[in-house]
Amino acid sequence: MSNSGQNPSPAAAEEARQIIKIIDLHKWFGEFHVLRGINLEVAAGERIVVCGPSGSGKSTMIRCINRLEEHQRGQIIVDGIELSNNLKNIEKIREEVGMVFQHFNLFPHLTILDNLTLGPIWVKKMPRREAEEIAMYFLEKVHIAEQAKKFPGQLSGGQQQRVAIARSLCMKPKVMLFDEPTSALDPEMVKEVLDVMISLAHEGMTMIVVTHEMGFAKSVAHRVLFMDEGRIVEENTPDEFFDHPEHERTKLFLSQILH
Repeated sequence: MSNSGQNPSPAAAEEARQIIKIIDLHKWFGEFHVLRGINLEVAAGERIVVCGPSGSGKSTMIRCINRLEEHQRGQIIVDGIELSNNLKNIEKIREEVGMVFQHFNLFPHLTILDNLTLGPIWVKKMPRREAEEIAMYFLEKVHIAEQAKKFPGQLSGGQQQRVAIARSLCMKPKVMLFDEPTSALDPEMVKEVLDVMISLAHEGMTMIVVTHEMGFAKSVAHRVLFMDEGRIVEENTPDEFFDHPEHERTKLFLSQILH
């Protein structure tokens, strides 16, 4: 039955809503112009994979989205809030944007459970019992609940990265940023982390993922962006991106990473 003339459903309206908007973003490290006029809009529920050679600005771009790096020109708007020097805005955005790093950034002297409850207790002022319930829920979700009382050093790299994902989820973010989440892992541990990310994607989480895992990009991404020398050189659906790349620089990159 045709849906024309009807208002879009709340789900469709949410899907169409731009949750991240980047306008003419520039960033310098000293004399080095690392981001050169980035423009990007990400809809709620959209999954973006960002790839490109080392030094192309991929990680810097996503680190700017939650103010781990400060941009010098342009605008970043997250869920209607502009990222500026206003500390309240920065705090609000960091509550809404989860981040998973290449190296897990867990506190080695705290148990897994304590690593997960720290943010909800201190930032969201949540009672400990409630924070622990939420932490256990997300540890179950990443298939690692039995490790709750251990310390990070007692876990494998893949397990630690799944803990790091669960820790971000405990803050109930609207967006998840992943900065090369599997590149520090042994090959046999990569799949367990990607499987958790795939299940998150299927639940509708808005995700921006910097990665060279092209199988993940093909199966999960709505769009793939290719960056080089601080610019988005090409963006397309995974099928078009991999089967019909337009730019010579993209073709060269893909020929080097797709065996």
